[in-house]
Amino acid sequence: MRLRCFVWALCLGVGALAGGKYSRDVNEPKPSGSEDKHLVEFRIAKLHQVWEKAQRMQLSPVRQAELHSDLKIQEKDELRWKKMKVEGLDDNGEKEAQIRRNFNVILAKYGMDGKRDARSLETNSLKDHETKDGDIFDDPRLDKLWNKAQNSGKFTGEELQSLKREFQHHKEKIHEYNILMETVSRTEEIHKNVISPLEGDTKEHVLQQKHTELKDKMRNLNHGFERLRKISHEGFSEDSEFREPRVIELWEAAKRSNLSTDELDSLKEELHHFEAKVEKHNHYQEQLELSHQKLRHVESLGDEEHIKRNQDKYNTLAEKTREMGYKMKKHLQDLANKISRQGLPHNEL
Repeated sequence: MRLRCFVWALCLGVGALAGGKYSRDVNEPKPSGSEDKHLVEFRIAKLHQVWEKAQRMQLSPVRQAELHSDLKIQEKDELRWKKMKVEGLDDNGEKEAQIRRNFNVILAKYGMDGKRDARSLETNSLKDHETKDGDIFDDPRLDKLWNKAQNSGKFTGEELQSLKREFQHHKEKIHEYNILMETVSRTEEIHKNVISPLEGDTKEHVLQQKHTELKDKMRNLNHGFERLRKISHEGFSEDSEFREPRVIELWEAAKRSNLSTDELDSLKEELHHFEAKVEKHNHYQEQLELSHQKLRHVESLGDEEHIKRNQDKYNTLAEKTREMGYKMKKHLQDLANKISRQGLPHNEL
């Protein structure tokens, strides 16, 4: 009898240990070198789930690398927020709301929010717009300007490529604006159903913050479109400081800010270094896409040794591109904060 009790207790103990191990396996990432081939990329479970879903969706290599960088930024912000919360530095929930909004933007940006992605066609100016040959920006105003620039004879081939990147960047900013506007609309719907007056005051504050952010983004969109309109009509000026759209956007915002002349000169030098970083990242993205195409070709030939060699090269390049993308986006975030003079970091995805 005693022997049976001992065996039963031993089984319960092993079961409890197994249960504890199971719960830890679910909630904690496995370290590198684990026997499990499917390593956890992110410490926060929901971010890792998004990453796994993206791989199942078979996003392009460049989009996957971009998503990975965005998720790394999000993870850094969320871990920082958790520390703030423990220290009692987010009493009004403002930072938490911002973190949640950034996460929703990521889901929508990569088509992972379960919605048909028609947001790029939601601006008022697009009603009754029919797609024509040469329309590549989903916006009649952008397409009209682009076609004018192409046919003006004022641009070299290299300048047209730079201008096209600016148009593409502006299109993406419109997309992000529409996503943010949609999240604000959802929050307003939730706000209508609030019961607690205290909770209502908090959500009212969050809504005001979101509307302010919307106004800022709309103002930036208007400035950006005006710049594209001017360049399309007049061409690039000889004293153009920068070529990369994100750098140009930062510089234009800096010139509109209250930075001193010395601060602007210092920022200009930093932006030149940042532009070199952006251009290097663009180069790696191009190489990653080419490597992916070559890998697909080699796989179709069926030579296992050749496939392994190209797969290793591709994996190394993908990891390098992700790492560079994260550093570039973090630097972009820091520069945007410096220009806006805001203390809390925010995603510029």
